[in-house]
Amino acid sequence: MDGAASPWAARRAAFCALHAEGCFLLPNPWDAGSARYLARQGFKALATTSSGAAWARGLPDGGMDLDSTLASIEEIVRATDLPVNADFAHGFGDSPAAVAEAVTRCVATGVAGLSIEDATGDAAGPLFALSDSIARLRAARDAIDASGADVMLVGRAECFLTGHPDPLAESLRRIAAYRDAGADILYVPGLSTAAQIEAVVAAAGPCPVNVLVHRPIGLSMAQLASLGVRRVSIGGALAAIAWRAVTEAVGRLRDGDLDALAARMPGSDLDQFFAWRG
Repeated sequence: MDGAASPWAARRAAFCALHAEGCFLLPNPWDAGSARYLARQGFKALATTSSGAAWARGLPDGGMDLDSTLASIEEIVRATDLPVNADFAHGFGDSPAAVAEAVTRCVATGVAGLSIEDATGDAAGPLFALSDSIARLRAARDAIDASGADVMLVGRAECFLTGHPDPLAESLRRIAAYRDAGADILYVPGLSTAAQIEAVVAAAGPCPVNVLVHRPIGLSMAQLASLGVRRVSIGGALAAIAWRAVTEAVGRLRDGDLDALAARMPGSDLDQFFAWRG
């Protein structure tokens, strides 16, 4: 059992409290170094990113198996003292029972929250049927409850990212069902307008809503807060920014321009930063 005596209990309590009011940014590191850097910038919690972690391992988003995903999550959890929300894909199971087993393992890494999405990863049928998605989310809820851990469960509706013909209406239908199935937080990646966000916040009530901003959508943190959003995550955006810097520098180096190296951060600064143990 993983109850109040757990070494992770204080982090989990702090994470839950963050969702009670206001709106906070939940940045997404992809390894221990990026987690430690973000923790030093004043953020109150972190979230893993399946895409950023996969790219760091030479894989596409969705290319990591359960064991490698758990290892990546645990690396980030142990890198700082901040609560961590795990991007746990569709739960890594072909059945609700398998999802429950995987979620139990994820809880054991020390996470304060974890998300279960309804995308299948199969282009021929990109979304689980709603009944299947509900069963999988309930299995995750039951596994968390059985662990005794106060881990927040995030229900994700992937309609905008999977080409659904009416993504907003289907998302609203699904998040209401996920709320009733035991989700603590609701999340619809792909929202891009204030009207869409307002509709999701209204349908989610009283659950907090997470909005993904991995590219500019013309709304500030203050504006998202005014719409009722509780938390904002940025997915693989920071990892993608880092990869863009690398690809641009490599392109110049390939063309013989060694001045591309002038953009580097001094190694001594990085050594000093990572040597700090405050």
